[in-house]
Amino acid sequence: MRENLHRFFRAARGAGVRVSPAESIDAMRAVAQVGVSDRAVLRDALLLTLAKSQDEKLALGDCFDLFFSQPEPRQEQAEADSDDTAQETDQSPSSGAASEAAGGEPPEGLGSLAQMLLSQDRNAIAAAIASAAGAASLSDIRYSTQRGIFSSRILDAMGLQRLRDDLDELTATNPSLAERLRAGLDALREAVRDTVSQGLALYAREEAENLRNDILRNAPLARIERRQVEEMRALIRKIARRLRERFSKPRKRQRRGHLDVRRTLRRNAAWGGVPFLTAWKRKHRDRPKIVALCDVSGSVAQVSDFFLLLIHSLHEVVDDVRSFAFSSHLIEVSDILETKSPEDAMQEIMSKVGFGSSDYGSALVDFEKEFMSTLTPQTTVIVLGDARSNNLDPRADILRRISERSKRLVWLNPEGRLAWGFGDSEMPRYATFCSVVRQCATAQQLERAVSDIVATYQ
Repeated sequence: MRENLHRFFRAARGAGVRVSPAESIDAMRAVAQVGVSDRAVLRDALLLTLAKSQDEKLALGDCFDLFFSQPEPRQEQAEADSDDTAQETDQSPSSGAASEAAGGEPPEGLGSLAQMLLSQDRNAIAAAIASAAGAASLSDIRYSTQRGIFSSRILDAMGLQRLRDDLDELTATNPSLAERLRAGLDALREAVRDTVSQGLALYAREEAENLRNDILRNAPLARIERRQVEEMRALIRKIARRLRERFSKPRKRQRRGHLDVRRTLRRNAAWGGVPFLTAWKRKHRDRPKIVALCDVSGSVAQVSDFFLLLIHSLHEVVDDVRSFAFSSHLIEVSDILETKSPEDAMQEIMSKVGFGSSDYGSALVDFEKEFMSTLTPQTTVIVLGDARSNNLDPRADILRRISERSKRLVWLNPEGRLAWGFGDSEMPRYATFCSVVRQCATAQQLERAVSDIVATYQ
């Protein structure tokens, strides 16, 4: 049972339940107390010791039901073949030994697997499959293309070669019994395939999800297929959660820095210079500020919600963030992002200014008139957009003044670099006044860019 529990913990991690070594020890102690005879009690014990949230409880319950449901050989076809064989035996003359072998106990001299299949002992067959699956290391399965390999390993561990020898011998001596054994072998293959499919669902979930996420991370945001939009949103949420977990933890205490010898000596003059009290040189850090301007026009509509999801995470990571969204005119959306869920915030922002015709010049004019005072020498300005202004005045002079008033200006562009400067793209002109210009055509590039920006404030 210990090995089964270890495999269950591995399957639970694949289902998204975080199981630490300490929690696995607690779970094993709980199982030792309640036992394994009552499946409902065992299930409750594992859920109580491992699940930390309602979502984990549901995932763990499904994982438990799948893990402890052992597939059985499908006997319908074997029983039907057995009935047909019995009828043929009754209608045709045969020896007493053959009749006994066809309808009674399996004849002696056959291997254990052949005897199990002929006797149709379901419990013994299920136990043999489970034992062979452990011997074949089914928990190491990772991809659907490995089904055939692990099915063959399990059958070999159960004694398939001996079964084939028995089948060849019976084909020559007792064709009716050989037919029964052949039907039992077909049912056994079905059961083994079910076991491998169960193992794939249990142990390969995390690997398959990681592979799918790796593909999505490097897929261009602007060319995501409609069926992949929800998957990409889920991936962006994971990226945002990872950023929050990494950067929103309580800031570490300031390092003491270097010893200030002069101040230390002055403080301890009363004790003859013995340094009972120490003084340290500390570095002064300015209060960080971020101003984010997000293009939500029609030309970047497919990637705007991904941008907004990441901006939403910035409000939970950095203390002072002000966010703005624009198409042809610009509005502040800080309150929306801070008070509402990401989905509700995106929907409201897009309903107000989204999907319009982009006009960067007009948006920059709006910012200069109403919000230029928000910029200080400690401010990092982030612009997320494709810099396509429909051949209207780009007002690069305003962007130059924004760059001069702020600490640095970062531009994240979802288009490939080869497209910059062609058509109505004003990226080369804007890039002149930017401290950092980065392509953010994929989720991975976007994560790295935002992570690098936030890391400078930690």
